[in-house]
Amino acid sequence: MSDAPPIVCLLGPTGTGKTAAAIEISRRIPASVVNFDSRQVYADFPVITAQPDKHERAACPHLLYGFLPTIEKMTAARFVELAVRTIEDVRAENRLPILVGGTGMYLKSLLGGIAPIPEIPDDIRTSVLERIINEGPQALHAELERTDPDYAARIHPNDTQRNARAAEVFLATGRTMTWWHTHGEHTPAPYSPLKIGMQIALSDLEPHLARRIDVMLEQGALDEARCAMASCSDPEAPGWSGIGCAELLSHLRGEISLEEAKLRWVKNTRAYAKRQITWFKKESGINWFAPGENAAIADLVESWLAENFG
Repeated sequence: MSDAPPIVCLLGPTGTGKTAAAIEISRRIPASVVNFDSRQVYADFPVITAQPDKHERAACPHLLYGFLPTIEKMTAARFVELAVRTIEDVRAENRLPILVGGTGMYLKSLLGGIAPIPEIPDDIRTSVLERIINEGPQALHAELERTDPDYAARIHPNDTQRNARAAEVFLATGRTMTWWHTHGEHTPAPYSPLKIGMQIALSDLEPHLARRIDVMLEQGALDEARCAMASCSDPEAPGWSGIGCAELLSHLRGEISLEEAKLRWVKNTRAYAKRQITWFKKESGINWFAPGENAAIADLVESWLAENFG
């Protein structure tokens, strides 16, 4: 029997049916879904970021979705703080917390603890911001590929927030993000996790991702972006850095056609899924299933709880 309380972690690349698996578990065990996807926290983009719809939310509670304004920044440290508080609320209701998402760093930070990176001096933060404005995040990412190739492989060249953060940390401490994540003192969250992953070849996932973007556009993704732009048109706002959001904003700003925006959206989604697959392959202790094997996943959760928590 384990003394640490149980949590289930459903992880894997985008578009592999993690939410459906969580709902199947909730049909057998009182449970609440807790988001750990860095894009699905934004309130203005429920369609573009594929947040659970009203029917999925009606099946069981879904928490930490769609609450953050486009102008606000989400970090791993902030996520951990929110997740711990949310998990404790779920446990207080005698429900099983099911963490669902694809942002590997958020889950790693929760289960393994956050590295205590020192505060970044204002002059370094300002200089990095000026470089982002003048050169774009791609220039910082190219440098990151030389100084910290492992971390560079996990983030997109267009990700302003993470490329800037990596540059700031390296300039301020002389250490890479990978070093801090592996050598700093960590305080793990006090939970006993069952990690379940959705495993699929990228070649099999690709056609589904393209179809899903077509569906998002049919469901009003462009109007969603237009409404978000009316309240926040700054392309540097953290919420606009998400895949799909950035491409549609470029179209609405008259920079590219809708067809080009869609092509970039598909291409960038594929690249993101590839990075997610690479990340989770390096994780240990994951029980792998094919998308759609939801009954088998629920069986595993039930037997794991019975064996380890009575």
